[in-house]
Amino acid sequence: MNNYIISGIQQVGIGVSNVNAGFNWYNKHFGMDIPVFEEAAEANLMLPYTGGKPHQRHAILAINLKGGGGFEIWQYTSRTPQAPLFKAQLGDLGLFCAKIKTDDVEKTYAYLKQENVTILGEISTSPIGKKHFFIVDAFGNYFEIIEDTVFFGRGLKHTGGPVGMIIGVSNLETSINFYNKILGYDKILFKGEESFGDLSSLPGGSGKCKRAILTHSKDRVGPFSKLFGNSYIELIEMTNYSPRKIFENRFWGDLGFIHLCFDIKNMNALQKQCESLGHPFTVDGGAGFEMGEAAGHFTYIEDPDGALIEFVETKKMPIMKKLGWYLDLSKRAPEKPLPNWMLKALKFNRKKST
Repeated sequence: MNNYIISGIQQVGIGVSNVNAGFNWYNKHFGMDIPVFEEAAEANLMLPYTGGKPHQRHAILAINLKGGGGFEIWQYTSRTPQAPLFKAQLGDLGLFCAKIKTDDVEKTYAYLKQENVTILGEISTSPIGKKHFFIVDAFGNYFEIIEDTVFFGRGLKHTGGPVGMIIGVSNLETSINFYNKILGYDKILFKGEESFGDLSSLPGGSGKCKRAILTHSKDRVGPFSKLFGNSYIELIEMTNYSPRKIFENRFWGDLGFIHLCFDIKNMNALQKQCESLGHPFTVDGGAGFEMGEAAGHFTYIEDPDGALIEFVETKKMPIMKKLGWYLDLSKRAPEKPLPNWMLKALKFNRKKST
């Protein structure tokens, strides 16, 4: 695809007020129990989205070996992270609800109910025939728990990691084109306009909207493609409501979903494609960026409504930290998946929730 490779959704960025509380909650409830890196440092490269000033932060990237992407759990430490200025509802512009896959919807529903997690409504069926339900985490973020059949390894919960996002947009067709041409979501699984019963438990979910559910027609390739697996982008354009930007008058890193990140190869080719489609990089961290025990090249673009999409070309990552085993990706064929045994060795880095 245009000489660059997208291996899949690497992670969803989540701004929280306490990074350790965030890691513990997602570890306990979603099985996100492997911290790939943890770092407390100054974020000095996101100035267009942090008021033109660098800020101190503490971040943990956590994954689940059952498969799917990870969570970059992110906390400001030099300022108080700000909540949305209003209660966001379905169709508001930006990253609204992360999709978490499960191999048993009913068991996950029962488990989360037992743990007193806020569950919105009952299990229902989406327009693409998948059972799903919605929850609110301890920090006010919305998650869709959705059945899936594509998993990588043995996790410790029914759930894997994130496999997509529900995104509020102002023009459905414009956004379909963006997520197709740049991110490879070229297959429309569903497109329609009505009031959807399976969304009615969400705030604003009873309203009439245009809705599209996208995926990729070809399996992803690249080093982490087997771990990340398949993914979905769901776009919502409300037809009876004037949406607001979820991150209106706030900084990147404030509370909520701060970005959707894709693992890629060949950043130069990706940059040319983004520029040709009118979405140039708004942030470029450079090829030598390091974050904790990991290293790579990160960039950002905005979708047509300003939602932040991050790209990371991973150069180095820890496999077994205690033994000093770090993987150098710069010498591997970009399209070749890493061996399963190598990624499964990450299980030795697991941490129990507290």
